[in-house]
Amino acid sequence: MSHSEVHQFGVVPITAHSFSADRQQVAICQNTDKVQIYHMQNDGWALEHTLVDHDKLVTSIDIAPKTGRILTCSQDRNAYVWTFDSQVGIYKPTLVLLRINRAATFARWSPNEDKFAVASGARCISVCYFEEDNDWWVSKHIKKPIRSTVLSIDWHPNNVLLASGSADMKARVFSAFVKGVDKKPPPSVWGDKFPFNTVCGEFSNGTGGWIHSVAFSPSGDALAFTGHDSSINIAYPAADGGPPALINVRTTNLPLLSLMWQSETRVIAVGHDCSPMLFETTNGSDWHFSQSLDQGKKKEHFRWLCF
Repeated sequence: MSHSEVHQFGVVPITAHSFSADRQQVAICQNTDKVQIYHMQNDGWALEHTLVDHDKLVTSIDIAPKTGRILTCSQDRNAYVWTFDSQVGIYKPTLVLLRINRAATFARWSPNEDKFAVASGARCISVCYFEEDNDWWVSKHIKKPIRSTVLSIDWHPNNVLLASGSADMKARVFSAFVKGVDKKPPPSVWGDKFPFNTVCGEFSNGTGGWIHSVAFSPSGDALAFTGHDSSINIAYPAADGGPPALINVRTTNLPLLSLMWQSETRVIAVGHDCSPMLFETTNGSDWHFSQSLDQGKKKEHFRWLCF
């Protein structure tokens, strides 16, 4: 296990954060409407910039790995794209036309960084792209069949498909194809025709509960999602159009809130137990809890079911 580092940013909870690609910069929100940008120094993290244009709690931050542009969204129903101006040494904001009437809850850049998606409490997802003629970011809405607040999103490696988890207890995969921005992707296990707002998959954990986090596998051929029922679920769509395989790993722990793929056969999930958990498989159908990644934590027993 790699060496861990502990840094103190005060006593206020950090409600959103994002690291730069080189891990030398981190943007955080400490339960406020401001975003603080820290840079790694020899003696720790030093505050360099403070972004102040939001007027309500910032709910999500994402730093683009290639361009370094910072995407923020807030309960004030707005999103900004922040670009660093090296001549004056400050970040300049560009307002995004989200067209929502509820709080923005989650935001992520697409893999190509030519568009991004913003989830909201307005039962929709704003897929945003830059309009050269007007020099601003505009959006198209993914609405049906979302019935409640969207809590998380994740982009497929092909830059077109978008996964979402929402409070209506569903994880879904949509097409976020934008004409003039995207090239037609090749056929995949999720389908071969991708008009905007096409539902390419819809999944439930079977026992109810909000879907807190969704994540595509590195290849994009599987989708993992966590529910408030303390389960982790892996969905494999059928390439021939048949019913998908859905593997449900139930735990006796508190709900899991976030997850990430380490490889095609390993998923790390974290939640209210304050302990990262590793789940693994050998053949794609035997997903199981492997170990806690915190030292001193005892291995616990889990059940897996395949539907």
